[in-house]
Amino acid sequence: MIQMLRSSARVLLSFVLIALIGACSANPSAGLEPFQSTDGRYGFLYPTGWTRVSVPNGPAVVFHDLINSDETLSLVISKINNDIDLENLGTPEEVGDRLIKQLISPDDQSRLIELIDSEERESSGHIFYDLEYKVTYPSSTRHELATVVIDRGTLYTFAAGTDEVRWPKVNSIFQRVVDSFTLLI
Repeated sequence: MIQMLRSSARVLLSFVLIALIGACSANPSAGLEPFQSTDGRYGFLYPTGWTRVSVPNGPAVVFHDLINSDETLSLVISKINNDIDLENLGTPEEVGDRLIKQLISPDDQSRLIELIDSEERESSGHIFYDLEYKVTYPSSTRHELATVVIDRGTLYTFAAGTDEVRWPKVNSIFQRVVDSFTLLI
Protein backbone atom coordinates (compact mmCIF):
# COMPACT_ATOMS: atom_id res chain seq x y z
CA MET A 1 0.00 0.00 0.00
CA ILE A 2 2.79 2.45 0.88
CA GLN A 3 4.58 1.45 -2.32
CA MET A 4 1.44 2.25 -4.32
CA LEU A 5 1.02 5.65 -2.60
CA ARG A 6 4.67 6.54 -3.33
CA SER A 7 4.22 5.53 -6.95
CA SER A 8 1.03 7.60 -7.22
CA ALA A 9 2.75 10.57 -5.57
CA ARG A 10 5.64 10.34 -8.09
CA VAL A 11 3.23 10.25 -11.01
CA LEU A 12 1.30 13.23 -9.61
CA LEU A 13 4.54 15.15 -8.99
CA SER A 14 5.67 14.40 -12.55
CA PHE A 15 2.40 15.78 -13.95
CA VAL A 16 2.71 18.92 -11.81
CA LEU A 17 6.32 19.50 -12.94
CA ILE A 18 5.43 18.97 -16.60
CA ALA A 19 2.51 21.41 -16.26
CA LEU A 20 4.71 24.02 -14.58
CA ILE A 21 7.46 23.68 -17.19
CA GLY A 22 4.89 23.91 -19.97
CA ALA A 23 3.30 26.99 -18.41
CA CYS A 24 6.66 28.74 -18.06
CA SER A 25 7.74 27.96 -21.61
CA ALA A 26 4.33 28.88 -23.03
CA ASN A 27 4.40 32.31 -21.37
CA PRO A 28 5.26 34.72 -24.21
CA SER A 29 6.87 37.20 -21.83
CA ALA A 30 9.13 34.67 -20.08
CA GLY A 31 12.64 36.14 -19.92
CA LEU A 32 11.33 39.63 -20.67
CA GLU A 33 10.78 42.71 -18.51
CA PRO A 34 8.17 45.43 -19.10
CA PHE A 35 9.06 49.04 -19.91
CA GLN A 36 6.59 51.93 -20.08
CA SER A 37 7.32 55.53 -21.03
CA THR A 38 6.99 58.10 -18.26
CA ASP A 39 4.16 59.79 -20.16
CA GLY A 40 2.33 56.46 -20.57
CA ARG A 41 2.20 56.69 -24.40
CA TYR A 42 4.05 53.48 -25.25
CA GLY A 43 5.46 50.33 -23.75
CA PHE A 44 7.42 47.25 -24.72
CA LEU A 45 9.23 44.24 -23.32
CA TYR A 46 13.02 43.95 -23.15
CA PRO A 47 15.23 40.96 -22.29
CA THR A 48 15.85 40.31 -18.61
CA GLY A 49 19.34 41.39 -17.61
CA TRP A 50 19.61 44.18 -20.17
CA THR A 51 20.31 47.70 -19.00
CA ARG A 52 19.10 51.07 -20.20
CA VAL A 53 21.76 53.50 -21.37
CA SER A 54 21.62 57.14 -22.34
CA VAL A 55 22.93 58.13 -25.76
CA PRO A 56 23.38 61.91 -26.12
CA ASN A 57 21.65 63.15 -29.32
CA GLY A 58 20.63 59.55 -29.99
CA PRO A 59 17.47 57.46 -29.75
CA ALA A 60 14.90 58.26 -27.06
CA VAL A 61 15.39 54.82 -25.47
CA VAL A 62 18.33 52.41 -25.73
CA PHE A 63 18.87 49.09 -23.95
CA HIS A 64 21.75 46.67 -24.39
CA ASP A 65 22.87 43.32 -23.09
CA LEU A 66 25.56 43.58 -20.42
CA ILE A 67 27.36 40.45 -21.68
CA ASN A 68 26.92 40.88 -25.45
CA SER A 69 26.97 44.67 -25.68
CA ASP A 70 26.39 44.59 -29.44
CA GLU A 71 22.89 43.25 -28.74
CA THR A 72 20.75 46.36 -28.57
CA LEU A 73 17.26 47.73 -28.84
CA SER A 74 16.41 51.33 -29.53
CA LEU A 75 13.43 53.59 -30.00
CA VAL A 76 13.62 56.63 -32.24
CA ILE A 77 10.75 59.10 -31.92
CA SER A 78 10.24 61.67 -34.70
CA LYS A 79 7.63 64.40 -35.04
CA ILE A 80 5.86 64.45 -38.41
CA ASN A 81 2.84 66.16 -39.96
CA ASN A 82 -0.38 65.22 -38.15
CA ASP A 83 -2.08 64.46 -41.48
CA ILE A 84 0.34 61.65 -42.36
CA ASP A 85 -0.42 58.03 -41.62
CA LEU A 86 1.82 55.05 -42.33
CA GLU A 87 0.04 54.10 -45.53
CA ASN A 88 0.77 57.62 -46.90
CA LEU A 89 4.48 56.81 -46.66
CA GLY A 90 4.10 53.72 -48.86
CA THR A 91 4.01 49.96 -48.55
CA PRO A 92 6.10 48.17 -45.91
CA GLU A 93 8.76 47.48 -48.54
CA GLU A 94 8.82 51.11 -49.71
CA VAL A 95 9.15 52.38 -46.13
CA GLY A 96 11.89 49.81 -45.47
CA ASP A 97 13.77 50.97 -48.59
CA ARG A 98 13.33 54.61 -47.54
CA LEU A 99 14.81 53.87 -44.12
CA ILE A 100 17.80 52.20 -45.79
CA LYS A 101 18.41 55.32 -47.87
CA GLN A 102 18.29 57.48 -44.74
CA LEU A 103 20.80 55.22 -42.97
CA ILE A 104 23.37 55.32 -45.77
CA SER A 105 24.80 58.67 -46.78
CA PRO A 106 26.20 59.03 -50.32
CA ASP A 107 29.76 59.33 -48.98
CA ASP A 108 29.43 56.26 -46.71
CA GLN A 109 29.80 53.12 -48.78
CA SER A 110 31.39 51.14 -45.92
CA ARG A 111 28.17 49.29 -45.15
CA LEU A 112 25.57 47.47 -47.17
CA ILE A 113 21.99 47.26 -45.86
CA GLU A 114 19.63 44.64 -47.26
CA LEU A 115 15.90 44.55 -46.56
CA ILE A 116 15.14 40.86 -46.00
CA ASP A 117 11.45 41.02 -45.19
CA SER A 118 8.66 43.57 -44.69
CA GLU A 119 5.12 43.02 -43.48
CA GLU A 120 2.10 44.98 -42.34
CA ARG A 121 0.16 44.10 -39.21
CA GLU A 122 -2.58 45.70 -37.17
CA SER A 123 -2.53 45.90 -33.39
CA SER A 124 -4.80 47.91 -31.08
CA GLY A 125 -6.21 49.89 -33.98
CA HIS A 126 -2.80 50.92 -35.35
CA ILE A 127 -0.99 49.81 -38.50
CA PHE A 128 2.59 48.62 -37.91
CA TYR A 129 5.22 47.88 -40.55
CA ASP A 130 7.58 45.11 -39.43
CA LEU A 131 10.97 45.11 -41.14
CA GLU A 132 13.95 42.76 -41.12
CA TYR A 133 17.40 43.95 -42.22
CA LYS A 134 20.88 42.60 -42.66
CA VAL A 135 23.65 45.20 -42.26
CA THR A 136 27.08 44.26 -43.61
CA TYR A 137 30.12 46.23 -42.43
CA PRO A 138 33.70 45.61 -43.62
CA SER A 139 34.47 43.49 -40.53
CA SER A 140 31.06 42.21 -39.35
CA THR A 141 27.41 41.65 -40.17
CA ARG A 142 24.38 42.58 -38.04
CA HIS A 143 20.80 41.36 -38.14
CA GLU A 144 18.06 43.86 -37.23
CA LEU A 145 14.31 43.70 -36.67
CA ALA A 146 12.27 46.89 -36.56
CA THR A 147 8.68 48.01 -36.33
CA VAL A 148 7.38 51.40 -37.47
CA VAL A 149 4.09 53.01 -36.41
CA ILE A 150 2.59 56.50 -36.53
CA ASP A 151 0.34 57.97 -33.85
CA ARG A 152 -0.90 61.58 -33.59
CA GLY A 153 1.92 63.17 -35.56
CA THR A 154 4.65 60.99 -34.08
CA LEU A 155 6.65 58.33 -35.92
CA TYR A 156 7.99 55.56 -33.69
CA THR A 157 10.79 53.33 -34.98
CA PHE A 158 11.56 50.50 -32.56
CA ALA A 159 14.44 48.15 -33.43
CA ALA A 160 16.47 45.28 -31.96
CA GLY A 161 19.63 43.84 -33.42
CA THR A 162 22.72 41.74 -32.89
CA ASP A 163 25.73 40.31 -34.65
CA GLU A 164 24.80 37.81 -37.39
CA VAL A 165 26.70 35.04 -35.56
CA ARG A 166 24.37 35.39 -32.53
CA TRP A 167 21.21 35.79 -34.61
CA PRO A 168 20.15 32.10 -34.63
CA LYS A 169 20.28 32.04 -30.81
CA VAL A 170 18.29 35.23 -30.18
CA ASN A 171 15.98 35.72 -33.16
CA SER A 172 12.86 34.40 -31.42
CA ILE A 173 13.27 36.59 -28.33
CA PHE A 174 14.06 39.61 -30.52
CA GLN A 175 10.90 38.93 -32.51
CA ARG A 176 8.89 38.90 -29.27
CA VAL A 177 10.56 42.16 -28.16
CA VAL A 178 9.79 43.97 -31.43
CA ASP A 179 6.23 42.59 -31.55
CA SER A 180 5.66 43.80 -27.97
CA PHE A 181 5.96 47.50 -28.83
CA THR A 182 2.54 48.96 -28.02
CA LEU A 183 0.90 52.38 -28.08
CA LEU A 184 -0.94 52.73 -24.80
CA ILE A 185 -3.00 55.94 -25.11
